[in-house]
Amino acid sequence: MNKDVAIVEVRAAVGGNEAKIWAQDLLRMYLRFAEKQGWQVRLLGKGVLSIKGSDAYEKLKNESGVHRVQRIPVTEKYGRIHTSTATVAVLPEIPEKEIKINPQDLEWQFFRASTQGGQNVQKVSSAVRLIHKPTRISVTCEQERTQEQNRQIATQLLRAKLWEREETKRQSTIKEQRSAIGRGMRAEKIRTYNFPQNRVTDHRLNKKFYNLETILDGNLEAIINKFTE
Repeated sequence: MNKDVAIVEVRAAVGGNEAKIWAQDLLRMYLRFAEKQGWQVRLLGKGVLSIKGSDAYEKLKNESGVHRVQRIPVTEKYGRIHTSTATVAVLPEIPEKEIKINPQDLEWQFFRASTQGGQNVQKVSSAVRLIHKPTRISVTCEQERTQEQNRQIATQLLRAKLWEREETKRQSTIKEQRSAIGRGMRAEKIRTYNFPQNRVTDHRLNKKFYNLETILDGNLEAIINKFTE
């Protein structure tokens, strides 16, 4: 496991269009945090970042889980507060020797990328979708201009997701007792961002932070550092 690389995947959950907007807000938050740390950031796919820097995975791993927002959406006509959620998964970069993938278990699909401009969109099916048939885990990559580059990234993402699946199964099997400050899995509600009260509550730390906009601008140190104290 490479602890200097974190793969951050943010997905909209409950809340329709507002959840999609919220997922983009969270993705920007991690992008800004990485920039402030001087880390390298690469967009791997829709809602997926690769962040490379000293102990990047160790510092970000506790961000995995459900992030809930309470605010008035821009589409709300009557000023009502809505509650929406997005899921965050923080995965390490897994070397090929740690997770063996049988090529016969893979189904590759190729299509034209929607993110590329010019004639390349019309002529080259550079985007890839990779399906792991035994688990039905699917990953898509269309950021790079060549099919081979996207194939490499898709394989990297699949390896990380297979590791996550095995890690979840392992923890369930041995029934590990996690402390309040533990590694949040993506199904756990870990944090609430309440805009009317300018408050961020981390439910594992049982602690409130009253600088919501600053946190969403990537100033996460006060929260992240609490997990290493």
